[in-house]
Amino acid sequence: MSDHQQNREVTVVDIKMPFISMVIFMVKFAIASIPALIIISLLFSVVSALFGGMFHGFNMGMEGF
Repeated sequence: MSDHQQNREVTVVDIKMPFISMVIFMVKFAIASIPALIIISLLFSVVSALFGGMFHGFNMGMEGF
């Protein structure tokens, strides 16, 4: 095999990054995660509403017993 076709393992030992750049990166990451959290919470509320309605219907059917 030639060199460019072989898989090579890489281990990252250290990343040199100024403190201010790291703070800016983390602030951007936090701001970017807000829409993802909104989408996840909307999906969770839809699933909860579906299961809640289903189990509420089961409870209404068992009231006579």
